[in-house]
Amino acid sequence: MSDSFKSIKEIIESSPELKNIKQLIDDGDIVKDFHKIFPELKTVVKAVKCIKQTLTLKSDNPTVRNELKFREKEIIEKINSFYKQERVNRIKFSNK
Repeated sequence: MSDSFKSIKEIIESSPELKNIKQLIDDGDIVKDFHKIFPELKTVVKAVKCIKQTLTLKSDNPTVRNELKFREKEIIEKINSFYKQERVNRIKFSNK
C-alpha cells in the first residue's frame, strides 16, 4: 500500500475536525464490549449508552445496582485498563 493511502481509522484518529466522530465510535465500543470486559454481569446488567465519558448501566435488580455502585471505581478502572486509555470517568445506574 502506498504511503498516501490511509485507513479510515488513521484518518479519524489524526483529524482534529473528526474528534466528535471518534468520541462517538469510542463510546459505542464501550457499550458493545461491556460484556467482554464483564462476562459475569451478562445476565444482570446491560450497558445502555456512554456519553461524554459517562457510562449508563441498567439493571432491574436494586441489589445488583447497589453492589455495582460500591464497585464503581473498580469498574471504571477495568474499562479504562481494557482500552489502555481513559474512556469512562463516571457511571450512572438505571432501572429503566
